[in-house]
Amino acid sequence: MQVYNFKDSAKKIVDTWTETLKKHSFSVSAPVLNDYNYEIKVTNGTEKLKLLAYFGKNGNKTVIQGEKESQLFSDINNILFEKISTERREDISEPEHYIGTDESGKGDYFGPLVVAGVIVNKVSSLLLKEMGVKDSKLLTDSVMKKMAPEIKRIVNDKFNIIVITPKTYNDLHSKMKNVNRILGWSHARVIENLLMIEDVKTAISDKFGDEKLIVNSLQEKGKKINLMQFTKAERYTAVAAASILARSRFNEWFEEQIMKNNLNLPKGASGIVDNKVKEIKAKYGSEYLADIAKLHFKTTNK
Repeated sequence: MQVYNFKDSAKKIVDTWTETLKKHSFSVSAPVLNDYNYEIKVTNGTEKLKLLAYFGKNGNKTVIQGEKESQLFSDINNILFEKISTERREDISEPEHYIGTDESGKGDYFGPLVVAGVIVNKVSSLLLKEMGVKDSKLLTDSVMKKMAPEIKRIVNDKFNIIVITPKTYNDLHSKMKNVNRILGWSHARVIENLLMIEDVKTAISDKFGDEKLIVNSLQEKGKKINLMQFTKAERYTAVAAASILARSRFNEWFEEQIMKNNLNLPKGASGIVDNKVKEIKAKYGSEYLADIAKLHFKTTNK
């Protein structure tokens, strides 16, 4: 009888998952009952994975089954298991006037690395919260596309976006030999560019490595700023807004590839990406990858 109860709760778990994921515009299959679990399949159109809710005498266990390096895996993990509640975000003590920076694309084989930053004050920060600004990982691409221009309007165009194309990224990586060094340099450039717009005393960025990576890349104006780096910095409104601008611009690059080159490229780093690389290599040759992909990924050697 105990197993039966856990079986019922496993069904409730997948039903809740299904409702949540459909709200985020993912395609979700009908749940399938197996011997020891309920299973649903999830796709974002290019990537697929399975969600399993196990039941047994020791209770329920939930598992994501799929390519761990894929964007879909990251999105699902954040939405279902690491979602930051609004209440938690509101409890954070934020500066009244500061710069927030974040990046998109560092885990994607295809596409650019995009770093964005925004300046917020007490009023614009409140307006962004009311608009529903939060970590881009918790939002769908279509929602971010609508939010990005509104964010720019609310911050009164006090934003900066740096797009490092794959070709430039590959050149930088051959010189710097390290992704985090590229990130440190990029975040520093965004901060410096924003300081040219307005004098700001504080900046917050996501912590992706040694804190000195950004600090050492800052120039005269930036050296004077109080720079704070946190893990999960998207809890801060300006960083969340920057994450949306960065991801939205990253997505635009993929749309441009479809329109200009008739090339539909998958995001992330998965088996689907590996197959696309083989297809591109056969059609255009290996050299073409340098213009559309980050070549230091293991995918290239595969």
